[in-house]
Amino acid sequence: MIPLPLWVFLTLSPANTADGIMLRVAINQDRAQEMRTAFVYHQNVLVRLQRKNGKLAREEDSDFVVTPGVNGVSREQVAFHGKYVEHGKEIPFDKSGFEHKGIDIDADFAKSLLDDFGNDRNSRDGVDHDCFPLTSSEQSKYQFHLEGTEDYRGTTVYRVTFAPKRKPSIYDDDNGSWEGEVLVDQEEFQPVLVTSHLAWKIPGWVKVIFGTNVQQLGFKVTYQKFDEGLWFPVTYGGEFKLKAVFFYSRRVGLSMRNSGFQRADVASKITYDSGFPWLLSALIP
Repeated sequence: MIPLPLWVFLTLSPANTADGIMLRVAINQDRAQEMRTAFVYHQNVLVRLQRKNGKLAREEDSDFVVTPGVNGVSREQVAFHGKYVEHGKEIPFDKSGFEHKGIDIDADFAKSLLDDFGNDRNSRDGVDHDCFPLTSSEQSKYQFHLEGTEDYRGTTVYRVTFAPKRKPSIYDDDNGSWEGEVLVDQEEFQPVLVTSHLAWKIPGWVKVIFGTNVQQLGFKVTYQKFDEGLWFPVTYGGEFKLKAVFFYSRRVGLSMRNSGFQRADVASKITYDSGFPWLLSALIP
């Protein structure tokens, strides 16, 4: 059977229902994925690791120029600032992954987070869309419920909650793994704010055998309009607790901020302004 295009279902899904709202969001997001390839922009990524007592263990703060590619985006690092804390003293370093001792788990962990966060090569904006059921491919895994309308920073929005259609599992990547809510612009059917958290828990036997657990894993992403029909994710971040191999425990904070959007032009030159001290606390509204 040949699948019908999404617009065919618009007549079957009224705009004032959860499915109708999210169908229109999916159409807009699928279109926006292609439109975003025409833009070059700056991206700041901050990784923060804290100990169980809440004190800072390590922080890596990096700035990139992001350019569109044939199959996604590519990032070029233009600035980096890092620091780790030892015996209460902050010690700076200038390269991601810098190790200050023989076995430095924080160094490897922070570098892998910095390399991956905001750098999903299958998307056109760096955001991992598995976490947010906005595109048509992801929405098929979820059920939606319209909670009502409300005002969000002067904009009338629909508030739609979502959860996996089938019971989520660590063993099945084909099921939806997230639950949360989407605030959708009532006039343009574009996402304004999406909040999600992991819908399943680490099995008990994994905790016992491997001493590994992840808690409070969740993310937020905010969108802003830049052109007719084009909304870009401008902030993206989250926090979670990680306990691994019995002795390693960290609270992890991640944030990404996109700015300085310009239409891609071979003759143009992108300059970097280092005067943007973005903080994780400023990311989440």
